[in-house]
Amino acid sequence: MNKPSFSSSLLEKKMNIPFSPPDITDIEIEEVVDTLKSGWITTGPKTKRLEQKLAEFTNTPKAVCLNSATAAMELTLRLLGVGEGDEVITSAYTYTASASVIHHVGANIVLVDTAENSYQMDYDQLEKAITSKTKVIIPVDLAGVMCDYDKIFELVNRKRNLFNPANKIQEAIGRIVILADAAHSFGATYKGKNSGEVADFTSFSFHAVKNFTTGEGGALTWCNIPGIDNEEIYKNYMLLSLHGQSKDALAKTKLGAWEYDIVSPAYKCNMTDIMASIGLGQMERYSLILERRRQIIEQYNKGLSNQNIDILEHYGTDFSSSGHLYLIRLLDKDEECRNKVIERMAEKGISTNVHYKPLPMHTAYKSLGFNIKDYPNAFNMYKNEVTLPLHTLLSNVEINYVIDTFIELIK
Repeated sequence: MNKPSFSSSLLEKKMNIPFSPPDITDIEIEEVVDTLKSGWITTGPKTKRLEQKLAEFTNTPKAVCLNSATAAMELTLRLLGVGEGDEVITSAYTYTASASVIHHVGANIVLVDTAENSYQMDYDQLEKAITSKTKVIIPVDLAGVMCDYDKIFELVNRKRNLFNPANKIQEAIGRIVILADAAHSFGATYKGKNSGEVADFTSFSFHAVKNFTTGEGGALTWCNIPGIDNEEIYKNYMLLSLHGQSKDALAKTKLGAWEYDIVSPAYKCNMTDIMASIGLGQMERYSLILERRRQIIEQYNKGLSNQNIDILEHYGTDFSSSGHLYLIRLLDKDEECRNKVIERMAEKGISTNVHYKPLPMHTAYKSLGFNIKDYPNAFNMYKNEVTLPLHTLLSNVEINYVIDTFIELIK
């Protein structure tokens, strides 16, 4: 009797593999306990320390910590004075946050289809979508792979003559502003630069499923703008994120410094020191987290070679992904087939996902007048896409189980 192969023995034993649990160790826990014992749990010294470390990590002049990447993008649009009558362009192939913030500020959402067989926007269509009303472009670094920012800057510079600045910052930049939705790309690089220092403004997500987490949370970085003081930008983010209050809670604790002013009826989306404590712990380990994600991707790539699938490339000669999501397309397959694979993977204990259902397929965006028929490339990317589990709690044995199960189910 032949001895069972390693892969067949794996398939005989059902495993339980979650999609993306947070990687939390005693380092993060001890940092949070220290905060809880300190008597200061809202925005304070640890949030400020995390902001400093994020700026250093991304090689940017400043960073602002907030309660989400969504807040970071919306506050940036408000900082730029974007509002009614303006247009902001983003991808049809993204999560709602990339577009909902445009709606929140009263501007018009302009969605661009992906290029054929690509998760990135069709840059020719992007250029054609630019009008005299366009104020901002929000590229999406899907799965941790940064967009072609050279191409994006090239085309907005060609369209400078159409740009009509509406406030001091827009005027200083002198062209359409690039606000990167880098929710997935914290730790990625593009042509020798870090995510965070390439676009004019960059928004990161630190949600529970992200590589780097603070439970909920996010951050915003920006590049130097000629004639604009970075401290002034930072102060404006502080005002926008904390009710327009002239002093934060930490400043008000100084003896006799109770009095403050409300300079605008702003918003409430600050990060707390409890959240920042998790981030400080994560920062100690983040280089190891990125390296482990790369190892997992390489193991997936090797195990899934020679299959009738298309795998998103995470690493190249001039770019390096943060390794956030492992995206696969089942070539020559449709939605029904893809969904059956997902169901059967679940039966084997493996959680998978789809990134993303294009925005024009959702009720909210249909009601705004978008139709998926106008975005055929985005639909074709979506219809057979499967995202495999990719997180640093995966063992090599579990990765092999995912590989063998997936291959068996797509035959």
